[in-house]
Amino acid sequence: MAASSRKPARDIVATTVLCALLTCGATAAPYDSQAPINLEAASTDFDYRNNTLVFRRVKITQGSLQVEAQEATASGLEFVNSQWTLTGDVRITVPDGKLTSQTATVSFRDNQIVRAQIRGNPAVFEQRLEDSRQLAQGRAESIEYDVRNGTVQLSGQAWLSDGQNEIRGNTLIYDIARQRVAANPGETDPGGVRITINPKELPQKKPPPPAETPPP
Repeated sequence: MAASSRKPARDIVATTVLCALLTCGATAAPYDSQAPINLEAASTDFDYRNNTLVFRRVKITQGSLQVEAQEATASGLEFVNSQWTLTGDVRITVPDGKLTSQTATVSFRDNQIVRAQIRGNPAVFEQRLEDSRQLAQGRAESIEYDVRNGTVQLSGQAWLSDGQNEIRGNTLIYDIARQRVAANPGETDPGGVRITINPKELPQKKPPPPAETPPP
């Protein structure tokens, strides 16, 4: 094998550590991008002056993907090519997980939800790991969910944990389907990556039974 095609040793080590952190090879439920889009809201107002629609206590659903917020503003009631701004208790449900924040921007293209960017103090992501059933959790200043590629990018003081081990960096990219993490891609952040591996507790050995006292 040519040297140029070999994977650098540090990448192999990083991949091994990250696979130990989050279960590699597991798969999540797929997102059905061909499903119809359903919208529910407590009320709606049309602002003729600014040509915007305002929904309150809104819920948008497409297949297994669901977006909820106290308020949503859009330029029109169409999903061919539009951008929606959501505020207040934003919750985006993804396959086997969810994202929560106070504000979010959701983009629609060709009647599909293609991207969601959420911001908060912090923005939070979590997913139930299929194999171990542990809860993977992440937080950052900003989280961008790329629906088509099935990735979640955590940016700004990003942190991700599987409930026992942790990884920190300025940028973490989490692949939902493969349940894998890329940390500091391209080595652009001089701060690098910090990983904490907490040893699992070993089962306690049972004490030996007390010795029998011989009869007098």
